[in-house]
Amino acid sequence: MTRLRLFWKILLGFLVTFLLMTQAVWLLFALRDDRELPAFLMTEQIGPAVLEAATQALSAGGRPRYEQMARNLPWDQRQRLDLLEARRASPFSGDPEDAVLERRVRDPSGTEWVLRFRYHRDREPWRFNVPPELLGIGFVAGLLFSAFLAWYLVRPINHLRNGFQRLARGELTVRVSPEIGRRRDEVADLAHEFDGMARRLEHLVASRDRLLHDVSHELRSPLARLQLAIALARQTPDRFEHSMDRMEREVERLDGMVGELLMLARAENDRDSEESYFDLVEVTASVVADAQYEAQPKGVKIDFTVPDRGPDRVSEDLPPVRGNAELLRSAIDNVVRNALRHSPRGGRIEVRAELLSRPETFRISVSDEGPGVADGMETTMFEPFVRGAAVAGGGFGLGLTIASRAVATCRGSIAAANRAEGGLRVTIEVPV
Repeated sequence: MTRLRLFWKILLGFLVTFLLMTQAVWLLFALRDDRELPAFLMTEQIGPAVLEAATQALSAGGRPRYEQMARNLPWDQRQRLDLLEARRASPFSGDPEDAVLERRVRDPSGTEWVLRFRYHRDREPWRFNVPPELLGIGFVAGLLFSAFLAWYLVRPINHLRNGFQRLARGELTVRVSPEIGRRRDEVADLAHEFDGMARRLEHLVASRDRLLHDVSHELRSPLARLQLAIALARQTPDRFEHSMDRMEREVERLDGMVGELLMLARAENDRDSEESYFDLVEVTASVVADAQYEAQPKGVKIDFTVPDRGPDRVSEDLPPVRGNAELLRSAIDNVVRNALRHSPRGGRIEVRAELLSRPETFRISVSDEGPGVADGMETTMFEPFVRGAAVAGGGFGLGLTIASRAVATCRGSIAAANRAEGGLRVTIEVPV
């Protein structure tokens, strides 16, 4: 049905364009100086006007007045005008395609004259000024052209429509580029965009399913321990206090996990809410100050340096960052706390904030002296519930995921890499 609708629209458009072009070409040639004007112009406008002027001149002043008027006419019109005495004028006989307009006039002396205006009669009048044969050829050519163009356009459109239908049914692996073939046009670009959208949806759905699976797995363990503690409390009343302590720890663990999940959901969904301009260096400094207080029991030293800020410079000297300050603070806090968690006793953490000029971007780097991460985990460590051997023991694997999503809300990026001298460096870049 789509193909037929498109076919008739293309055919109608082609025929209208064809007719307009033929009329324009006809008018162009008709208005040229060396071309015969159309018969209807001669019989309706030019001929009657010339005859009327000749009649007025002849009836008012006779032949001398007529000849004077004729000399003032354009050459083309003067050649078409004849003056004959009525008693000697014979019926017009010439080329069958020629015709005349006639008038009988008496001059002041009483002599009767015949005025004739000659013109070329159109051989076969046609309403659209186009030979019927040419119009027939145009219709057949338009039919073939429209059919080919409709097929050329509708075929990939049908592939795209089928792709959308399959995608709506949940077939996220559908791709339409292979069916489009080697086309290199806007339709092919649309097919590639569709495939990119399908891949993104497949990734998002897979990430959602994986997150649900991981969340259910992570919640199952503390819930199982809660059930066990309740069962032990009922079976051995003398260990009730111990069981209550165990249940309290598991409830705190569940509360912490739910809190981090809520923070992750907020980082993913509140991308455009509560945006403001803030000083990223001041936010980082406040995070470092809190972390330095918590690092005292382990003897870890946290250094914070800002190369672009001297001792006499104030906060307003550096450009602000636009985004959600609370989410970005949470991102930096998670990265610094992760470094603190895996730093050895007496270790050192370096936090560095610098302004890059091309492009103008803030870079926050956090370097620790911990064990680093296994090869290949530099990118996967930002996925939910990913905890490698070096990351095990504390946390739920959501801290860096929250940091990644929070940095994305400020149109920034986050990356991690093992240091050559040992430890891990996490780099956050945010545009000013």
